[in-house]
Amino acid sequence: MTRFRASAPITPDALWRHFDLSVADGVATITLNRPDKLNALTFEAYADLRDLFAELPYREDDVRVVVLTGEGRGFCSGGDVEEIIGELRKLDASGLLAFTRMTGATVKAMRECPLPIVAAINGVAAGAGSVLALASDFRLLARSAKFAFLFTRVGLAGADMGSAYLLPRIVGLGRATELLMLGDKLDAETAVRIGLASELVEDEELPERARALARRLADGPAFAYATTKSLIAKEQDMDLAGAIELEAMTQALLMTSHDHHEFLDAWREGRRPDWKGR
Repeated sequence: MTRFRASAPITPDALWRHFDLSVADGVATITLNRPDKLNALTFEAYADLRDLFAELPYREDDVRVVVLTGEGRGFCSGGDVEEIIGELRKLDASGLLAFTRMTGATVKAMRECPLPIVAAINGVAAGAGSVLALASDFRLLARSAKFAFLFTRVGLAGADMGSAYLLPRIVGLGRATELLMLGDKLDAETAVRIGLASELVEDEELPERARALARRLADGPAFAYATTKSLIAKEQDMDLAGAIELEAMTQALLMTSHDHHEFLDAWREGRRPDWKGR
C-alpha cells in the first residue's frame, strides 16, 4: 500500500512462529494453529499479531485484504489458561500492566491497519478471541460458531482489549452491557440477528465464502476501502460538523486518485474498471 518503509526488513512469512501466514494474490491469510487448544493465545501469539498487523501495509507484494481464521473446530478460545492466566499470577503490577497494554495494542493495530480484515469464525470465539473478531471489519460465521465474552466469568472486568468501546458500537449499549457483564454464550444465529456478524453460512461453506469476500475486496478499489475504514474509525469520536469536514477533505483527495479517474474512463468505454488501489 505504500513504498515508505524503514531500513528494517519485513518479516518473512515463515518466521511468524505462532500462527500460519500465507500471502497470495493480494490476500494475507492468518490461521491460528493450536487446534488442540481451540487456538488459545499465548504471550507470543499476541505480540506476533500486534507486530504483523503493523507490518502488513508495508509489504512489497501489496497485500490488500486480510483473512483471520482458526485451524480445526475453533476460531480462538482466548488466552491460554496455563500459559497466560497461570503465568500472570507471578507478575507484579508493572508486569501485569505491560501485558494488558500489549493485548490492547493488538486490537489497536488491527483497527489502525488500513487493510480490510475478514474474520472467518469457524467455531468458538471466546474471551480475547471474541475481541479479535470485534476488531475485524467483517465477521463471517459458521453455523457452529459461538461467541462468549468470558472476562467476568474469570473475575475480571468485561471491558478488556477495547471490547467496551467496540461492542456497543456494533450491537448497541443495552445488548453490549448484557454480553459483557453476564458472559453468556451467544449462538451464531443470534449473533447475526443482533448485528454482531455479517453473515451466517454452513460450516463447510465458510472457507469458500471467506475467500470470495476476500477476493472481492482484493480486486476492488483498495485505496477507497482503506480510506473508508480509516474514516469509520476516526468519526466514532467526532461531532457531526467535524465528521462532515473530514469527509469533504478526504473525498476531494480521492477525486484526484487513479481509481476514481479509472471509473469514469471505464464507464465511458463500457468496460469494468481496472482498479489499481491508488
